[in-house]
Amino acid sequence: MPPRRAAAVGVKPAAPPRTRTESLRLQIADEIVSGALEPGTPLDEQELAARFGVSRTPVREAIRQLSSSGLVSVRPHRGAVVALPTPSQLHDMFEVMAELEGLCAGLAARNMTVPERRGLEALHQALRTLVHEGDPARYHETNEAFHAAIYAGTHNGYLAELTLMTRARVAPFRRAQFRATGRLGGSYQEHDTIVQAILRGDQAGATEAMRAHIGIVRDAFSSYAEAR
Repeated sequence: MPPRRAAAVGVKPAAPPRTRTESLRLQIADEIVSGALEPGTPLDEQELAARFGVSRTPVREAIRQLSSSGLVSVRPHRGAVVALPTPSQLHDMFEVMAELEGLCAGLAARNMTVPERRGLEALHQALRTLVHEGDPARYHETNEAFHAAIYAGTHNGYLAELTLMTRARVAPFRRAQFRATGRLGGSYQEHDTIVQAILRGDQAGATEAMRAHIGIVRDAFSSYAEAR
């Protein structure tokens, strides 16, 4: 699982084009997390297909993917409804996420090759540019590439796979927290601590910095959810 890299420092990494299903998934997830679609709201495939101007096939797949993140509950023979995880469930997911990502950061500090470290630095610089531009959607995309580069840098395929799977469960909530005022700059500063620890080969420092970062992400989402 190679990391996605920017071609050079200061150049934004090109994100692959989104599929119709992925775009639908993100749009529906945003509406759920923002409260536009409340818990218990039925998700009618035909209605969603008409609203977004697509066939029912990508809608059905988007709903299936959303069910894996806990945002949607699919009931056999009765359709799907919005089902947000409880605060306790979210806490549990973020707690596991923090441990997995902390382990990834520590192993990356030990195992990343020189080209992989340069790629991580390039992504970090790209995120800095996006902070100044104030683009949370683009920041989220590049942030995913940044974290994926760290997972790949562990050189442990099983750990990377497990972390990506867990990340998919909390992705809508990580995405939502970037809407909070000042969150982009805060995220970048937290990343900087992680990057510097990885670059100097500080396994314990990178682990702790990443754990702290995910804890702040959890708290940022909680504050965002309470304020909406």
